[in-house]
Amino acid sequence: MPTECDRIADQLYRIVEGDAWHGPPVSALVADVAPQLAAAYPIAGAHSIWELIHHMTTWATVAKRRLAGEIVEVTPREDWPPIDAVTVEAWASATQALDRAHADLRRTVLALGDGHLEDRTPGKPCSLYVLLHGVVQHTAYHAGQIATIKRASIGRS
Repeated sequence: MPTECDRIADQLYRIVEGDAWHGPPVSALVADVAPQLAAAYPIAGAHSIWELIHHMTTWATVAKRRLAGEIVEVTPREDWPPIDAVTVEAWASATQALDRAHADLRRTVLALGDGHLEDRTPGKPCSLYVLLHGVVQHTAYHAGQIATIKRASIGRS
């Protein structure tokens, strides 16, 4: 019988790499995205795909650190890291970092145990359960933004 931590880890997997219910997972959404598109701003006032990938990576990493007991306060630069260079290598590194951050978070969730899900998130008023579901919801939200940006870039609605 799967535990709640198993189910949360499964949701974290589905949203980035697996079979997401809502549509393509993040890895499938960005698989055909060239660095120039990833760095582009086809929607005025919106973040780029690349910025969203960095941002999701940050929050998977922050969640893992908080699960380890660390109080983490995120600076604006950490929340939305800059794009240093628009190259194939840098883009591949960014997407690989997201995959690694989510895989690390999943491993940490699986090791956590259901008995700790109601523990308070260090430095925050919510439980670890709320934190982890928040990461799933956050990633799904930004996956939708990535899909919208891709559509806008090719002129489809």
